[in-house]
Amino acid sequence: MDDHRTNHDLPLPGFPEPWTGSDMPSPRSGPPYHMTEMIQAEPALAARVLERLAAPGGPAARLATAVRTASAAGRPVLVVGCGTSEHGALAVAEILREANRAAGLPSMPGAGGAPVAVQAFEGSLEPALGGPGALVIGVSHEGGTWATIRALTAARDVGATVALITAAAGSPGASNADIVVSTEEMDQSWCHTVGYLSPILAGAAVGAHVSASVLDTPAATALLEAGLSEPASAAIEEMARTLMGVRHLLVVGSGSDRIAARELTLKVEEGAHLPAAMRDLETMLHGHLAGTDDETGLVLVLADPAARGARTARALGVLRACRELGIQAGAIVATVVTGEIDPSLTPAGRVLVPEAATLPVSVAALLGTAIPLQRLTEMLAISRGVNPDPIRRDDPRYLAAADAGG
Repeated sequence: MDDHRTNHDLPLPGFPEPWTGSDMPSPRSGPPYHMTEMIQAEPALAARVLERLAAPGGPAARLATAVRTASAAGRPVLVVGCGTSEHGALAVAEILREANRAAGLPSMPGAGGAPVAVQAFEGSLEPALGGPGALVIGVSHEGGTWATIRALTAARDVGATVALITAAAGSPGASNADIVVSTEEMDQSWCHTVGYLSPILAGAAVGAHVSASVLDTPAATALLEAGLSEPASAAIEEMARTLMGVRHLLVVGSGSDRIAARELTLKVEEGAHLPAAMRDLETMLHGHLAGTDDETGLVLVLADPAARGARTARALGVLRACRELGIQAGAIVATVVTGEIDPSLTPAGRVLVPEAATLPVSVAALLGTAIPLQRLTEMLAISRGVNPDPIRRDDPRYLAAADAGG
């Protein structure tokens, strides 16, 4: 019998020992789904993870030392992952670049020693991934993703230091790693929300060690709690009602918001079964409009405070173009920007992301948008009569397709 979680402050289950991959989530006939409960658990989860990983001499601190060593020597620092964990890898790389900048270490993408994200399968095909003295960090929530393990193995074989950010310290991926940063608690839905948030938290903890700073944990949890607030809930429900009938959803972002936009795209497709695509803010205006019409929906993610003026100006251009075409547009947007956007440009409404000036800018943007994008997916799924938990693998055709793809 499936028990519903009623106390969202309790720790989530860990992985079994010996390790096995997760089973399909138990079926539920209606909300609250497992995904719903995972989202509600995230603020308390964040406090626990950040507290554990702040320990001096712990795995996050050891990984930070490895980042500093490789970066200072101009060696590659690569972060790899697949699916939701690829977005986690992108987030970790973004956070570590900002931490490096604060520490006076290489931070510009393309510069030797600057952390960059690499898709795990593509990285695994490189004949000498990273090379001697490099650092290659894998992100895999369950620790069993074959492409990520393959990339880590390839890196280790050529003399790179290998690390893994995971919830499963006893997983196959962890057995390949020199350093394992475990977030310990396991997502109970296959439409991963905790699986997206956890590497962001781990990256924030490692970044704080890199920059020799103290992460403001209360500010981090407050950002997550804001996404569960009554005003946010009302805005998300309004947006979901407006977008539930579109035939195609576009998600647009720039800077750190590109990561959130990619994650929302994946979530909407796997959780709500709605075709979606991510567009970079600027490239949305370079030909992609030709494939849109009044049956298209769009969500703008605009929470990254870096280069805010330039990003806001281009975002307004995208929204004006959407209005001309009858596109149903909404926004997940920072509170300090929302006043610059005429209400007529966001007929699907907007979800406000509060400021968190005491957090690194990338951490604030990624945490502030995490729960809004997850709850929008959840509400779209409910509006469309879909259970998001099994990511459609409760349908024999889609299960067979997943098996056929390996």
